[in-house]
Amino acid sequence: MDRSRLHDTVLAGVVAVASVALFVLYGPERLQAEGLPVHGMRPPDALGGLLVVLACAPIVVRRRWPLSALWAGLVPETLLSSLGYGTGTSSLSGMVLLYSVAAHRGLAISLVALVVSLVAYLTGAAAGPVGPVAWNQYVIVAVVLVAVWGAGRSLRLRRAYMEELKDRAARLERAHAADTRAARAEERSRIARELHDVVAHHVSVMTVQAAAARRVLATDPELAREALSAVEHTGRLAMTEMRNIVGVLRTDAQAELGPQPAVRDLPALVELMREAGLPVRLQVEGAEVALPAGVDLAAYRTVQEALTNSLRHAGAGAKATVTVRYEPGELDVRVEDDGVGDGVGAAAGEPRSEGHGLVGIRERVTLYGGILNIGPLPGGGFEVRARFPLKDGQ
Repeated sequence: MDRSRLHDTVLAGVVAVASVALFVLYGPERLQAEGLPVHGMRPPDALGGLLVVLACAPIVVRRRWPLSALWAGLVPETLLSSLGYGTGTSSLSGMVLLYSVAAHRGLAISLVALVVSLVAYLTGAAAGPVGPVAWNQYVIVAVVLVAVWGAGRSLRLRRAYMEELKDRAARLERAHAADTRAARAEERSRIARELHDVVAHHVSVMTVQAAAARRVLATDPELAREALSAVEHTGRLAMTEMRNIVGVLRTDAQAELGPQPAVRDLPALVELMREAGLPVRLQVEGAEVALPAGVDLAAYRTVQEALTNSLRHAGAGAKATVTVRYEPGELDVRVEDDGVGDGVGAAAGEPRSEGHGLVGIRERVTLYGGILNIGPLPGGGFEVRARFPLKDGQ
């Protein structure tokens, strides 16, 4: 037996004892002594007591079958009135059962239960042996029945309100968890792009430098040694950046362990590309302004990916120009080369296309409301140009 059933069983016993006590104490002799006419009211006996107990018994199942329990309780009450025992002796059980219906069933069913209870009680009062002289008492009992029904409805509405609050809290928690997972997925996607940029750039530089060292190894060992040193230096840089990025994945942090590269770091990038064999010229036009961190990083990555693309595909003897122009309300970043696509790292005549790196750059630029143009130049060569809007005077 569960705890609620045990509680209802105890409640049924208490109500039965109280109802039997009222049935015995307020018999015809007691009512006559108080000056109330009895009009042939039957004295308490075993049959009447049994009916009172039967009227209280359905309280045991009042939570599981509240409406059926109410109907079962009304039958002994009706018999008590029709057999002349008077009304009101089992009204306690009727109140409990009516309260249970109102608290555990919907509005329509509870209204039907209220109406049936009132009709049954008032009919018994009108036909009972005590007669109309005690109508004031019956009216009071009817008002109490309505109040009990209202208390049950109030409890049901409060329970429904609390359930709604719990459900809303659960939905908010699920939504928060989904937002957290989405934010983590977005962050990891961004980190994946960062990792691709780092690996693609540094590995491309190392490949070109290693190829150059292989070609001059027999004829110019000193130049080959310098190229291999450059490969070592680039490899160390790549390992450092990848270690920082992977560290974010391991700790699930939202920020990198070290400062992000920015436009101010372009001179070092240009120098690294020169050492790799791609002559690069850097031009900065306009008055420099403080850039938002996201735009700053996106501009740097755009130049890095474009120069890597030029190093791999522009061909031998190609030169590149990086132009950073600060304009009112806009940052214009342009990378141009004069290559033909037939050098080291590209097959002869192979057209350059928008690979994974440039696709990632396009996503970066679009994320910050910018416009990216990628394609060959009319007079030969290739261009990557990104324009970022700057707000609030930036």
